[in-house]
Amino acid sequence: MAEGSHARINPQARPAFRPARPCIQYIMSKRIPSILPGLAAAAFLFPGNLSANEELTPLKTNRDRLVEMAVTGSVREPFISSAVYRIAPDGTAKALPGTGSITYNFRVGDSAVDMVGDHVEPSVSISHTGDDQRALNILAQIGNQARIISGDAKGETGTVIGKHGGIDNIMVEFDDEVYDVLNIGDRMQIRAVGLGLEALNGGDLFLRNLSPALLDAMTERGMGLNGDGDLVVPVTHVIPAKIMGSGLGRNHVHSGDYDIQMFDEGINERYNLRSLRLGDIVALQNADNAHGRIYREGAVTIGVVTHGISRVAGHGPGVSALITSPSGKIKPVIDADMNLRELLHLRQ
Repeated sequence: MAEGSHARINPQARPAFRPARPCIQYIMSKRIPSILPGLAAAAFLFPGNLSANEELTPLKTNRDRLVEMAVTGSVREPFISSAVYRIAPDGTAKALPGTGSITYNFRVGDSAVDMVGDHVEPSVSISHTGDDQRALNILAQIGNQARIISGDAKGETGTVIGKHGGIDNIMVEFDDEVYDVLNIGDRMQIRAVGLGLEALNGGDLFLRNLSPALLDAMTERGMGLNGDGDLVVPVTHVIPAKIMGSGLGRNHVHSGDYDIQMFDEGINERYNLRSLRLGDIVALQNADNAHGRIYREGAVTIGVVTHGISRVAGHGPGVSALITSPSGKIKPVIDADMNLRELLHLRQ
């Protein structure tokens, strides 16, 4: 989006949605020193700005036919393997906090990079270890509501903010006061809705791990189809698929994530990766996440940062896919505040 231009949601298509913010103008006035590399990358790789009078049409979906069902999980103990040490590519070893547990000081909106930890999951990590343990990670969608059903915090509600592959945890955010009474082992039930969500007017757009609530929030923030049929999506960063690592090799993306490798400081600076936050909405260029995570020239994936940095080779901050287009019918625009904390009004 050009500086000073305004993308507008078509009021006839969805009257309830507000006009989109002038994302680039906002960035220029607020955070231009820190986002120039990513902004330059976006301008180079995604040419064609919105005109001042161009309207955006919201995605039409099959949301009225989605199944909504309950799925449960329990707050998980922190996990540290018998190996203990996390070994970096330079051969150094450290013992660090990692996955699971209730994380009090790294939550949605906080840095995904500036932490003394490895694969730290924000907020509250839950899992289900029974025979149907995959159901929690697949059915729960980003933006779904979770309700605590046992323990001192029973009755409190939160929001699903992430999925973590391999360990198959779901991360949930709550208001500040809940953390004082929440305990490891407490159970919660998620109203899972969004699996099977499809775009009906967006060409080869595939929706993954995306709740209707988050879809609405992104649309209100300025996401919509432009006159060329491309989906304009505000994002905090544009990241090249060439640095995506652990998590490749799956035949679906309905659970888990894959990691941004941050071992090249030149790349980190060019794409402003050290400013990544937990919950950031980001674009992955040349990444197709339709039916697995693959490199495809021209493809674009929109995802959310779900866990923190890692010092282990091939690993880093995790990204769960939300929207992907194998043909590249997604056009990111930079908005430094495009984070789940702002979108879903979390940590109020």
